[in-house]
Amino acid sequence: MELVAGITLALFVSASARTTGFDREKGFYPVILIIIASYYGLFALMAGSAYIFSLETLAMILCIAAALAGFRGSLWLVVTALVGHGVFDLIHANLIANPWVPKWWPRFCLGYDFITAACLAWLLMRSTKRFTSSSTVEDDTFGITQC
Repeated sequence: MELVAGITLALFVSASARTTGFDREKGFYPVILIIIASYYGLFALMAGSAYIFSLETLAMILCIAAALAGFRGSLWLVVTALVGHGVFDLIHANLIANPWVPKWWPRFCLGYDFITAACLAWLLMRSTKRFTSSSTVEDDTFGITQC
């Protein structure tokens, strides 16, 4: 049930972003990645353990670095980081013993991460096909010129 809920929410968020045009901004999916990564930090704060928080912060820093690098470079790095975070969800309990992570969270977040990565990958592949025959040298992934 948790996996289905994560998948459903990710589809809803991505579809809403597509409908409203939020995903036309290059920063949309990197920000989603940063938010996703911050939840384990929140659970660590709830646990009240500086040790757990420091471990969760290391993982969070990796995701933030990938989000920033993906924003400045290729959004494929964000796709990869989202998939990586989904894998991290699967093994999180074996790496970091955080009692405040809900039992259902890893499966929920795994579904959310993978579907969000798939939605971004779809946008990137769609834009590549659309612009391959173009003579322009601009990277216009979502309908606007990216930084």
